[in-house]
Amino acid sequence: MSASQLSDSTLDRPTPRRWRQDPRWSEAFAAPLRLLVGPGARPTPEEVEVLKGGLLRRDELAARLVHAVRVEHAVTMPQFRQALEHGIDSVPDAPAALREFFAAVEARPDWVDDDLLEQGARASRRIGPDGQDILAYGSLLGGYRTAAGLEPLVRSGRLAGKDALRRVGETGAWWLGCTSPGGMARDREGWRLSVHVRVMHGFVNHQLERAHDWDWDLRGVPINAVDQAATIGTFSTSYLLHARLLGIRVSRSDARAIMHLWSYAGWLMGVEPQWLPRTEQVGRRVLYQFVSTDPGPDENGRLLANALLEMTDHHAAGGGRLARRWRRERALSMATLLASPRGMRELGLPRRPPWYPAYRIVANLFWSHLVGRLPGGRGVLDRRAARSLERSLRRQHGEERPPIAGPTGQPQTQPPTGTRRG
Repeated sequence: MSASQLSDSTLDRPTPRRWRQDPRWSEAFAAPLRLLVGPGARPTPEEVEVLKGGLLRRDELAARLVHAVRVEHAVTMPQFRQALEHGIDSVPDAPAALREFFAAVEARPDWVDDDLLEQGARASRRIGPDGQDILAYGSLLGGYRTAAGLEPLVRSGRLAGKDALRRVGETGAWWLGCTSPGGMARDREGWRLSVHVRVMHGFVNHQLERAHDWDWDLRGVPINAVDQAATIGTFSTSYLLHARLLGIRVSRSDARAIMHLWSYAGWLMGVEPQWLPRTEQVGRRVLYQFVSTDPGPDENGRLLANALLEMTDHHAAGGGRLARRWRRERALSMATLLASPRGMRELGLPRRPPWYPAYRIVANLFWSHLVGRLPGGRGVLDRRAARSLERSLRRQHGEERPPIAGPTGQPQTQPPTGTRRG
């Protein structure tokens, strides 16, 4: 079956059963976002149909390229990597499918603003030492509360110990690439990793859509348009909400720039235009519409959540028993606030009083609300955040970047596959 034939067959399917599978749960999960958005949060009837259809839509541009690699054997992965690193013109006799793909991703939209990209990158990193906790226990752990897009992650088998560390490290490497100075320029890592993620998602879809045991009636397309867009929401909308919850000051100008940065990253990754979080208000409304129709938690979420906590234990193993205990308790305290006590219960994780977030809130009020407002204060925060990030990466990975999984699922040393929701 060709890529176009497979696409046609999916559109003829009924709405997957995951759509509003447990409306009481999903409405409760989405209630804080609905309050933030205010009137007009709920989707219109037309938007409902687009959302339902999104569960059966894939990134067709990536699908055509993967079809050319896997089925037609017209494109090789060395050709793709050469084009990714050095441009399509560096590939001798480049195949048509490869040219089509790079012509699309290199046609940067007119709305992209380089100054806003740079400001968004600086502002993202300025969140400082809490940024990694927000990504792990707010974005990832919060995403595990819904079964929406977890099955492909679980099928990768990379759930525990060093495999979980590697997977989270890949997500971190992509985030670092996108938020590095100039990182979203064509020849820089953020741009390349975002495009690489897009193609790797295409390989995952190619494999799972042809698996005899993929439950189309329940799940729809494995990595569908809705779940792709929700991923960007966790790194933009959700990231900002959790930062403010921890007492971190984010100005309107910086918030606008962060949303702009992740809108462009999402565009590169194939997120459909109507769901790009172009402003914080748009991002909140879109994310509300996703989570208010998501299914509730399942065993996949509990497996992934426990793997994330195992990873915390793995980090602390070299520091002795007390260090190991402290890091675990610290992680559970932060996770209880960011993922909510109800979320911890749903994921089968122990809850803890928010003693560590309370300490961080006090520190953040001093640094971001007082020091950050002084002359030269932003520079102080930027340098402090850079040192904190360097310490975190050194503690997590030493001098080595984590091995990266390629389209076959085997470790390789190419750019990371990034992340999806959760």
